[in-house]
Amino acid sequence: MSSNVSPSNSQRVAELRWQKLPVLDDGFVTLVDCMGDDSSVVEAARVSYGAGTRRVSDDRGLIRYLMRHRHTTPFEMAEIKLLVRVPMDTWRQWIRHRSASVNEYSTRYSVAIDAAQATPPDAWRSQSASNRQGSEGLLDDSVGEELSRSEAEFQQRARELYDQRLQHGVAREQARKDLPLSTYTEAYWKIDLHNLLHFLALRMDAHAQWEIRQYATVIGEQIVRPLFPLVWEAFVDYRLEAMYLTRLDRGVIERLVERLATSGRARGGEADFLAVQDVTWQAQKRNRERDECRAKLQRLGLLVDEGQAAVNVGAETAAEGIDS
Repeated sequence: MSSNVSPSNSQRVAELRWQKLPVLDDGFVTLVDCMGDDSSVVEAARVSYGAGTRRVSDDRGLIRYLMRHRHTTPFEMAEIKLLVRVPMDTWRQWIRHRSASVNEYSTRYSVAIDAAQATPPDAWRSQSASNRQGSEGLLDDSVGEELSRSEAEFQQRARELYDQRLQHGVAREQARKDLPLSTYTEAYWKIDLHNLLHFLALRMDAHAQWEIRQYATVIGEQIVRPLFPLVWEAFVDYRLEAMYLTRLDRGVIERLVERLATSGRARGGEADFLAVQDVTWQAQKRNRERDECRAKLQRLGLLVDEGQAAVNVGAETAAEGIDS
């Protein structure tokens, strides 16, 4: 069989099914079922393009073409069903992806799961100064010790209160109301491959909350990658690790390249970037689009990351001091 043709994933499905892949301290992701494989995507595409395309495009090439040009319908022909255990606050973000079929554990019908996510002392994050919904850096361990201790006490007391209400005969639907969002819930989650990849692109991104990023990474790397290897390869190349350039980004790059060529330089600095920035950004002290453009140019090697350069210079200076 050609190396560019994906074999059936039935054996991989059998090996993965019902394995509890651990996430966080007490969460997991489990593959329940899978419909389709790489060839399902290819076959769906060839309904449109005709069987003759096999002579000019192998499976891998066709899948990469579909992903590259955002022909999404063929990817909808495969589905994955998962069973997940996840903290309720993380589940709130997860459930915003409304393209899946969901059936969640009911705390009206059953007693709530007796497990809550605990935060280690060295894992408390500080609020980001530039992103209201993000975090950056970690709090001091001494602060973390106290926060983790008080968290454990709160979670224990909340559970005791819940259990006490049940013992007094309070209805489960009412007894649950003061359970913390760190309480774990479980759900079946069935989704087609196209919408699953969209979920992964957003939730594996560095800007996603750390907790849901752990779930997305497990789903992507331990389930999707082995079951759909050709699709996964294309997804990584054209979505997950790709870079999107806007019209304004392209304009900045063109002006920066021309400016650098004039002075015989390979990379510019902050002054160069500000000189060629889009005119609509110039009057604004803070502009997220400008910040994103700057980061892209740094990744492309067209701009020096002056913050990192300063760190490197400081490290070199400190090393010279030690050597002397």
